[in-house]
Amino acid sequence: MIKFDKLFKTLKANKISQYNLYTYQGVSRSQIQRLKKNKSVTTHTLNRILNILGEGFTLNDIAEFVPDKKEDEK
Repeated sequence: MIKFDKLFKTLKANKISQYNLYTYQGVSRSQIQRLKKNKSVTTHTLNRILNILGEGFTLNDIAEFVPDKKEDEK
């Protein structure tokens, strides 16, 4: 699973609000909701967010990979 918890911490640290993302930066509210719920989003959305954050930011700053649990471990 890809988790986007880091994204919202990074946005807050850089004083970028969700309101700014959908009002001025062209990220749809539905994509923000998908990110909040750790659902799939397009690479276009991730690229847009990284461009908003600016040079020096990478996917590691906004996302984290957590391996899925195997069926027999549930």
